[in-house]
Amino acid sequence: MCYIGIFVAIIAVCAQVSIPMPYGVPLTLQTLAVPLAGIVLGMKSGTLATLIYILIGAIGVPVFTGFMGGIGIIFGRTGGFIITFPLMALTAGIGAKHNNFWLTLCLTAGAAINFIGGMLMYSIVTSNSLIVSYHFVVMPFIPTAIIKIVIAVALGRLVKQALAKNGLLLT
Repeated sequence: MCYIGIFVAIIAVCAQVSIPMPYGVPLTLQTLAVPLAGIVLGMKSGTLATLIYILIGAIGVPVFTGFMGGIGIIFGRTGGFIITFPLMALTAGIGAKHNNFWLTLCLTAGAAINFIGGMLMYSIVTSNSLIVSYHFVVMPFIPTAIIKIVIAVALGRLVKQALAKNGLLLT
């Protein structure tokens, strides 16, 4: 339970590391922290950490980007990205059981799910077409998503090895 709480806090802190973008969806480190939760904690606990993060944000605790909270964020222009976090953690946890190739593939699938969810919600909330939404909130983030996947593979494995070496490996 402590590891889950730690990752909820890590995701909340990473939400505050944010670069505003022109169309209202900021670039944050959440999409690095979420797959790390899945890799380090495993698919069940990593997914649970993201669900708790979303729940506490939805009830108003200011854990979302810009120290925001509330259900309105979930149903706002960035909500589609947030609600797919559990699937990102789940796919990362599945990939973590395998070699780096499969982990990378699973992280890529998680990023794609995140992009699709974010693009759909953005399209609905802003009344933009899916093509316009893709150009606004997916294309600009693809390069950083690739970098985050590479970092998550390396850092996730490193953290798991450090935990194992110190007798703290999660199952």
